[in-house]
Amino acid sequence: MIHKIIIPTPFAVGDVNAFLIKGDTLSLVDAGPKTPEAYKALQHGIKEAGYTFNDIEQVILTHHHPDHAGWIDAFDQAKVLGHTYNDLWLKRDDAFFKYHDAFYLERLLEEGVPEEYLFWVKRMKRSVALMGDRPLDQLLAEGDALPGHEGWTVLETPGHAQSHIVFWNEKTGEMIGGDLVLEKVSSNPLIEPPLHPEMGRPRSLLQYNASLKRLLTLPVDIIYTGHGNEVRNAHALIESRLTKQRERAMKVLAMMDGGSRTIFELTKELFPAVYEKELGLTLSETIGQTDYLVDKGLAREAQDEGGVFHYEQA
Repeated sequence: MIHKIIIPTPFAVGDVNAFLIKGDTLSLVDAGPKTPEAYKALQHGIKEAGYTFNDIEQVILTHHHPDHAGWIDAFDQAKVLGHTYNDLWLKRDDAFFKYHDAFYLERLLEEGVPEEYLFWVKRMKRSVALMGDRPLDQLLAEGDALPGHEGWTVLETPGHAQSHIVFWNEKTGEMIGGDLVLEKVSSNPLIEPPLHPEMGRPRSLLQYNASLKRLLTLPVDIIYTGHGNEVRNAHALIESRLTKQRERAMKVLAMMDGGSRTIFELTKELFPAVYEKELGLTLSETIGQTDYLVDKGLAREAQDEGGVFHYEQA
């Protein structure tokens, strides 16, 4: 049994989906943001399936973002399971916030972002109030069997989030996919601090593309998605998304016709109407395209004496 619960969020993405799954264990996959409206929707959805909060034995996270990891606190009787990266955000200690702010400040400076925009460092964690406040009880990693749910396996699918995992049932062709593949929109490959500082900045778009391509090798029949309707034509949808992404990258390559550009300069040109309002998202998107172009050998990256990266056609 997979029972979908639609939960409102205060974010631009709109409603988020949680899933009640019944096996040897009763589990809830994802738990909405920590708002009163989301709590009511969760309560209603669980009741509709014939259960109460106390019946839930496990809450399993696809990733740590606040629209998915909020109400884990409401399930006192349940264990919380997820990828180890979730804990950075669920514990939120001072050491992590220092590391977090230093990571983003370094990124903004190397992207050539002017000083008047550096306040965005603090904005990068503006939704923590809507996140759960308890650490994981059990870690899930690549290849693990999903506890209490025979036939379901954990796949690590980073890109949209460094903590992102999906649950795959080879026998039935079903996948509970979090934000990996959504029906209407392509997920943002967000720039996030790596699990360990020495790992360096994750190349989020390259990770995301690799996670999508991995699905092309699996006989996926249906994906229960984190937002919107289920996806049934996953392979065709993924192929078209990868094509569109390449087209976007080519547009960015053409912006380098006149010589080398910084990430901030490219972002202003790519997103003139929204870059000031959504600087974090738009910079992430631009960096993804330059990472792609450098990876394909179509562009070159060079750092100047001030530490700013410049990109030019190869």
